[in-house]
Amino acid sequence: MKLRFEYPGIEYSVDSILEFTGEELSDFWSGPFFHFFPDVDRTAYMAMDEGRRRDYLTDYFTAFEEKNIEMLREKAVLYNEYWMKYEDQITAALEDAFEVDLTDLFNDMTCMITFNPVSPRYLESHTFDSFYLSSEKGALGSAIHEIIHFVWFYVWQRTFRDDVTEYETPHLKWIFSEMAVEPVMRDERLGSINPYYLHKACVYPYFYTLLIEGKPVLDTLYEMFSSMRIQEFMQAGYRFCTDHEEEIRKHMEESESA
Repeated sequence: MKLRFEYPGIEYSVDSILEFTGEELSDFWSGPFFHFFPDVDRTAYMAMDEGRRRDYLTDYFTAFEEKNIEMLREKAVLYNEYWMKYEDQITAALEDAFEVDLTDLFNDMTCMITFNPVSPRYLESHTFDSFYLSSEKGALGSAIHEIIHFVWFYVWQRTFRDDVTEYETPHLKWIFSEMAVEPVMRDERLGSINPYYLHKACVYPYFYTLLIEGKPVLDTLYEMFSSMRIQEFMQAGYRFCTDHEEEIRKHMEESESA
């Protein structure tokens, strides 16, 4: 299992930002961009069509890159060096959690350093994003989260042979996978080096406040995870989510629109 951080250039960030600042998305998704770049006039930006937005962002980040290119290059070096310190530790923890040998798997992972504070992951290409303002510790924490998804769905697909399109939002299998990151992260080898885990921010915030049958859902899932083999946990956990899908989705929708 290998990971490399790199800065992919302006166009990559522009495409990513456009994906998360559309009119159809709530402030939960679009708000972070305008928060971190307050000199972007949100009202004017949202009044533009996609073509004008693309031109605007390209011009904006061309000027931004000119001022910050050395910092961006240094970030890539720093992130890569910090990852290498913990690569073996992370690999061992994930091999134990998922009962899989990762020696010859995921040796092509790439993390793109971008200007989008919302950092998506792409299962097929083994790539994901990290915000350029992240510290090396934050970048590592985000990386662990996304790599858990890669290994999770590798094992899931090998077990269930189902439709891979259901591994993305808004499907319940995606929702379950996002919750399941936290129980996996409770391994000391992972949680202790992830600042987001230490501050209860390693999964979407609304999962920390979600109670089902009067109990935090993440605690319920951890009890399952820690008492079962991984395939059994996947089956039992997904069945639990299916049984409570309506209240899970209601809590997510209310939280995102708050």
